[in-house]
Amino acid sequence: MTWLPEMNDRPEEKHNAGEAPHIVVPHKSGLVRRLRNYFLTGIVVIGPIGITVWLALQIVGLIDNTVRTLVPARYEGLLSSGIPGLGVVISMVGLTLVGFVTANFLGRALIRYGEQLVDRMPVIRSVYGALKQIFETVLAQSSTSFREVVLVEYPRKGLWAMAFVTGATKGEVQTITEDEVVNIFLPTTPNPTSGFLLFVPRQDLVSLQMTVEQGIKLVISGGLVTPPEPGSAEAEARKKPLAASLRSGPRLRRKAKVSSQPEAK
Repeated sequence: MTWLPEMNDRPEEKHNAGEAPHIVVPHKSGLVRRLRNYFLTGIVVIGPIGITVWLALQIVGLIDNTVRTLVPARYEGLLSSGIPGLGVVISMVGLTLVGFVTANFLGRALIRYGEQLVDRMPVIRSVYGALKQIFETVLAQSSTSFREVVLVEYPRKGLWAMAFVTGATKGEVQTITEDEVVNIFLPTTPNPTSGFLLFVPRQDLVSLQMTVEQGIKLVISGGLVTPPEPGSAEAEARKKPLAASLRSGPRLRRKAKVSSQPEAK
């Protein structure tokens, strides 16, 4: 006959003096864990979409309210009909008409006369000139601004920072420097709208195959959002051709330095 111990016959657990009894924390069940994962997944999916839609509605509403103040009183009822985005359409049509008028001889003469008046104002002419140059650089179709992502050793040797090429250096800065330098914008994290303008020799830049959009995401996220590696299917689909000078600059120079060393006998 087999003897089976009863519940009361189990040996009691001994605790050291002054030691708190061990509390067993029950593990979460599989259902609770799945529900938690579903909830977090819903936040990841809905969060960016919701914030994007909210920002878009705020911008559209701001433009609609601004256009409503410029429209004559007899046409305000059209904008008050509750159709979102009607002010945006009116703004686009108005800007297109302004561009059409400016393209002819009379429009260019009016713009030239207006710029002459602005040049006589001490503070306003500086602000207008800077803004005009920025808009012309960014919106020009032939501009290469912010189309290349590079690495530069900053703030010292051995530390690498991501930057964006804004163009070739011209004028006095290029004249007084011995090497061929490039204008780069070094953004800050997580706000890429602020940063530093650096004039770096072309051979000190290492070009990257990631797009500007991927580089900006990497800067804003502080390194959390990493773009796909070169050679993957996603990277090949998004890859854009880089300038041949930046693509072959530092790498070819380094290879030339290595090959120029005398062979060991």
